[in-house]
Amino acid sequence: MTDPRLSDLLSAIEPLDVTAMSDARERQAQLTKPAGALGVLEDASVRLSGVQGTCPPVAMTRPVVAVFAGDHGVHAQGVTPWPQEVTASMIENFRAGGAAVNVLARQAGADVYVVPGHCGAGLLAGASVAQRLVDEGYDCLLTGDMGIANTTPSAALVAAFTGSAPGRVTGRGTGVDDPTLARKIEVISSALLERPPGDDPVDTLASVGGFEHAGIAGFVLGAAARRTPVILDGVIAGSAALVAQALAPTAVDYCFAGHRSVEPGHVVALERLGLRPLVDLDLRLGEGTGAVLSFPIVEAAGAVLREMATFDSAGVARKDADA
Repeated sequence: MTDPRLSDLLSAIEPLDVTAMSDARERQAQLTKPAGALGVLEDASVRLSGVQGTCPPVAMTRPVVAVFAGDHGVHAQGVTPWPQEVTASMIENFRAGGAAVNVLARQAGADVYVVPGHCGAGLLAGASVAQRLVDEGYDCLLTGDMGIANTTPSAALVAAFTGSAPGRVTGRGTGVDDPTLARKIEVISSALLERPPGDDPVDTLASVGGFEHAGIAGFVLGAAARRTPVILDGVIAGSAALVAQALAPTAVDYCFAGHRSVEPGHVVALERLGLRPLVDLDLRLGEGTGAVLSFPIVEAAGAVLREMATFDSAGVARKDADA
C-alpha cells in the first residue's frame, strides 16, 4: 500500500463518538420500556448515534443504493451456467427501474445509483463515489452489486481474510448444481495456492477480488471518512467489507449488516466483521435488496431515541429496583 491518497483516506477515518453512544445508552434506559426490550434496535440506535456524533440521531431521509457492477474473468472457468452478458443487461435494467432493487428501493424511499464497469475497479474510485453521494445530500449509503460469477471471488476473499477453507465459504450463488459447486471450490482453492494471501490487503484484493469488491471496499472507507452510515448487503458486500476492515478496522463500526445471505461465506464474513444481520429472509439475489429492506429498521432505531417518551416525561412508574 503505497498510494498516499489511500493513506490520507484511511487517516481520515475516526472512531465513533463515544459520548454520543454513552448518551444513547443512557437514554435507552430512560425510555418507557423494560431494559433491552427492543433488542437489536437498541444496539442499532447506539451505533447510529456514534456514527452521526449526536444523540438522538438525526432522521435519515435520503438513502441511496450504489450498485457496483463488473465482469469477472473467472467466468471462463465454468463456475456458473449464466452467460456473462447478463451483467450488462442487468445494468440497463437497473437504469430503467425494473430490477428487484429498484422496486424495493422505491418502497423504502431510496434512490439507486449504478456504478458500471471499471468505474468501481479501485478502492479510491469507490471512496470517491461515497463522498460524491454525501456531497449531494444522501445521508445513508447502501451497497449493491451486480456481476455474473461474482460469488466466486467473494468466497475467495472470505477464505483469504478469515483463513477459512474454500469448501466452508463457497456457496451455490445463482443456484448451481453439485458439479459446478465443486468446480467453484476447486478454482478458489487453486487461486489461493497460486496467490497466497500476504500482509497487504490491497495485494490480496488485487489477486482474487473483482471490480465490485474494490469499489464497495472503497465505498465503505469513503463513507466512514465522512461519518456516514453504511448498510451492507450480502456476501459480496461482506467480503468487500473484510478488505475495508483489514485496511481500517474502525471503518466497519460505521456499517450495519442489512441481512444474512444464504451463502455460507456471508455468515463467516459477518462473524469476522462482528456485525449482526438485521433480517434473515433467505435472500441470495444481491443488487442491494437486503440492504434496502433493512434501511427502515435502522431509521426506526433512531426514531425510537428521538420520539419515544421517557418514564419521567410520561409520568410512568419505573420497576421497583428491589423487585
